[in-house]
Amino acid sequence: MEQTVVGIDTSKDRLDVVIIPNEQQQSFNNDDAGCEQLASWLEEYAPDLIAIEATGGYEMLAVSTLSIAELPIVVVNPRQVRNYAKALGKLAKTDMIDARVIAEFAHNVKPDVRPLPDDHSMALKAIVLRRRQLIEMLVSEQNRLKISHRRVQPLICKSIDWLKVQIANLDKDINKTLRSSPVWREKDDLLSSFKGVGPVMSASLICLLPELGTLNRKKISALVGVCPYNRDSGYFRGRRSIYGGRAQIRSVLYMSTLASIRHNPVIKAMYNRLRAAGKVAKVAIVACMRKLLTILNAMVKNNQKWDPNWGIHAK
Repeated sequence: MEQTVVGIDTSKDRLDVVIIPNEQQQSFNNDDAGCEQLASWLEEYAPDLIAIEATGGYEMLAVSTLSIAELPIVVVNPRQVRNYAKALGKLAKTDMIDARVIAEFAHNVKPDVRPLPDDHSMALKAIVLRRRQLIEMLVSEQNRLKISHRRVQPLICKSIDWLKVQIANLDKDINKTLRSSPVWREKDDLLSSFKGVGPVMSASLICLLPELGTLNRKKISALVGVCPYNRDSGYFRGRRSIYGGRAQIRSVLYMSTLASIRHNPVIKAMYNRLRAAGKVAKVAIVACMRKLLTILNAMVKNNQKWDPNWGIHAK
């Protein structure tokens, strides 16, 4: 019996829905009332899978509502869906066409349905992401200060001071939130035992990489996007490079790796060895990022605090 699959295309104000194979389609407002109507409508069809694109947060109300209704909802990567459409030669683009493509993608690829984070996890994630936004704003203001006219420099300095205070307050909030949960506190203690991992890195891994400790080193590296892929074709041998993955995790992993290169003997030795072998700095840092992630993955998997031997035996 063929599965009933739903594709939902999301915008700020509207949800466009297509059900295959019975070819039903409908549009709903992207608000509380519209999402409740969507859930009631879909319950009549008892779908086997519902797929919705990640659209910068506009999808979260629908995802939460459908999840509470115990419907099999999964958030899919928009780049993968678009590549799927291109592979099939579907170049036309409207909201209903996009919804159908999402449904067909889900029907053929069958992405796994994963449980949504609880309210506490969502709150921690929001704090971590807000901190990253403020960091980006701070860097922008600091760059503007260097090239701005002296008339506006005091205003920019005030903005920089305000951003630093907000970031400091968020750092305190992150630490307080981590320590408020026994499970998080235990995991935070585990991760923080590695010299080079601070509260922001620990919180980012806890809320943005829940798969840590459940996958092997190759899969976790690919998931984050620090696994190098070949670029070979025929006699051509291209330079391997990393691609895809979770950029938010890579950003904090990069900063943690820089700290580890300075202060952690295992990562420092690896970096120096690669540089001595002629590797450029960027390649050596990415290799150290992958090594650090592998070590942390092994620590969580084995529920064991940092031991220098993990630098050799992490799997």
